[in-house]
Amino acid sequence: MSTATKTYARRTRWWALGLIATAQFMVIMDTSIIGVALPQMQADLGFTQHNLSWVFNAYVVVFGGLLLLGGRMSDLFGARKMFGGGWFILLVGSLVAGLAGNVGVELAGRAVQGIGAALIAPSALTLLMMLFGANPKELTRALALYGAAAPAGGTAGVFLGGVITEYISWPWVFFINIPIAVIAIIGARVLMPAGTRNGRGSIDIFGALTVTLGLGAAVYGVVRAPEVGWGSGETWIALGIAAVLLIAFVIAQTVRREPLMRLSILGTPNLGAANLAQMLLAGAWIPMWFFLNLYLQQVLGYTAFPSGAALLPMTILTMIAMVVLAPWVIARFGTKTPIVVGLLLLALGMGWLSLVQPDGNYWVDVLPASLLAALGMSLAFIPSLGTAISAARPEEGGLAAGIVNTSYQVGSALGLAAMTAVAAAYGADQLGNAAALTNGFSTAFLGAGGIALVGAILALLTIRSRPIA
Repeated sequence: MSTATKTYARRTRWWALGLIATAQFMVIMDTSIIGVALPQMQADLGFTQHNLSWVFNAYVVVFGGLLLLGGRMSDLFGARKMFGGGWFILLVGSLVAGLAGNVGVELAGRAVQGIGAALIAPSALTLLMMLFGANPKELTRALALYGAAAPAGGTAGVFLGGVITEYISWPWVFFINIPIAVIAIIGARVLMPAGTRNGRGSIDIFGALTVTLGLGAAVYGVVRAPEVGWGSGETWIALGIAAVLLIAFVIAQTVRREPLMRLSILGTPNLGAANLAQMLLAGAWIPMWFFLNLYLQQVLGYTAFPSGAALLPMTILTMIAMVVLAPWVIARFGTKTPIVVGLLLLALGMGWLSLVQPDGNYWVDVLPASLLAALGMSLAFIPSLGTAISAARPEEGGLAAGIVNTSYQVGSALGLAAMTAVAAAYGADQLGNAAALTNGFSTAFLGAGGIALVGAILALLTIRSRPIA
C-alpha cells in the first residue's frame, strides 16, 4: 500500500467506502429494479415471453464480458479515473434505456449500462482494497458493508421498481440513475485516493471482444433453444460460435505478452475455487429472483407495487445478515464453512420454492422459503468475495476484482439463460395458463437449487479455510 494511502484520513476513508458501496448498490439495483417492471415493458415494447430475459441479459452479458477489461484498465490508468468514467457511461446508458421506444433501443441502452458497470465494479473493489487492505479486521468490516450494499440495492430496486411502475411509468426505473451518477462522479474526485497506475501496459482488445461476444453467443443459444429447438441449426451455430470465441480467448491469453487475464492467476490458492463459488452462487440466486417476480405477478396476480413489497423481507434479511452475521461467522469459523453452509441453505430454499402452487399463498409458499434462501446467500457471498480478491498480488488487485465480478455476472447470465430454457420447456411460455406457468417456474427453482448444491459440494472439496486477509 502506498504512503499516500496509509496517511489517508480515517474518517475520509469511511466516507469513501460509502461511495464505493453506492457503486455496488447501483450495479445491483440496475438488475433488480427492472424485475417488477418487466410485464409492463413487455407490453409496451413488444418483448415475447422467450426474449424478455434479454432485458436482464443485455446488461449482464456486457457487464460480465467486459469486467476483465475494466479491471485491467483500472490497474493501467488508475482506479479513480475508471470509477468516474464508468459512472458517466452508466448515466448515458440509463438515458437511452429510459427513452427507448422499441426492443432494439432498449437492449442497446441496457448494453451501454453494462459497459459503465464493467468499469465501476472492479475499480470500486480496487479502491476498497487500497483503503482497507492493510488491516484484516477493517477489511472484513469494509467487505461486509460493501456486500450489504448488494441486497440493499436489491431491496431498493424491487421497492422503487414497484412504486415507479405502479404510480409513474417504467422508464423512470432508468432515469433514477442519472442524479445518483452525477453525485458519484463529483464525489469520486473529492473522496477517492488517486492511487497508483501503470500506463506502460497495453490493453487486450481482442481478448475483451472474444470473451464478451462468446458469452453473448452462449446466452443467446441457450435462451433461444426452447423456441427454435435444441437440435436446430440456429442453436448449434450460436453455441458453436460461442465455443470458438471462448477458445480463441483462452489461446490469446496464453500467447500474449500482456494478456487481459493472466491465466496462471487462477492457480493462486483459493482464487479459482472462490470464483467458482461466486459463479454458482449467482447461477442459483439470480434465476430465483427473476422467476419469483414473474410468479408473484403472472400467477398470484400481484400488481407492480405489491410484488416489489413482497420481496422486501428477503432482501432486508440479506442486508442485515451480511453486516451482522457474516463477519461473526467468518471470524469464528473461517471462510470455508460459511461458503459451504450458505450454498446448502440456498439449495434448500430453492427446493422449498419449487413446491409453489397455481393457487399458492405468499405467507406459506413464498416468504419462508425466500428467507431461507436469503440467509444462505448472506453467508456465502462475503467470504467467497473476500477470498477471491485477497488471494491475488496487490499489483493485480484490479484484475482480481475484475475476475470475481466476471464470475458472478457470468454465473448470473448463464444460470438465468439455462433456467429460462428449462422453465419454457416445462410451460412457462404459456401466458395466462397459471398451472403451466407454475410448473415452469417450479422446475426453474428446482434447477437453481441444483446449481447451489453443486456449488456447496465443490466448495467443500476445493476451498482451503483461512481468514480473508
